[in-house]
Amino acid sequence: MVRKISVIAMFSAFAILASYIETFIPSFGVPGAKLGLANIAVVLALFLLDAESAVIVSVVRIIIVGLLFGSLISISFALAGAFVSLTVMIILKKVFDFSIITVSIFGGFFHNVGQIIVAMILVESYSILYYLPVLLIAGIVTGVIIGLLAKILYERTSALCNKILN
Repeated sequence: MVRKISVIAMFSAFAILASYIETFIPSFGVPGAKLGLANIAVVLALFLLDAESAVIVSVVRIIIVGLLFGSLISISFALAGAFVSLTVMIILKKVFDFSIITVSIFGGFFHNVGQIIVAMILVESYSILYYLPVLLIAGIVTGVIIGLLAKILYERTSALCNKILN
């Protein structure tokens, strides 16, 4: 149990550091869209550990990064996106046994769905839906990139992670 907590802490630290680094990366042309480097840690936790660990890594990262660099609004958007995307990713991995890249793509896609839902609630209007197609495309693109990076790291760290946990 202590070893698993240590691995979760390492993934959380990686996610926090990745979020911090991402603050220095300029937007790639889609307002509000980010690469989501921290999601590498979440996807790895899901595939190397379990769903509960992925949720912990995600929530810890969102709260710490939100308190350090964001606001309550940014935390609410991030939690909504994480809730929707993690729910979908967990189902796709557990029920359908999809690959790490496919799970990441759906995670990026549905993260933006969760954020649009919060935006519609906050502005009390459905008009924000016009921006959804742009965000969904951005989510797919970033999901592919994060999935490819997570796959590389998974292949290079799975044996070490298993050794630490056993």
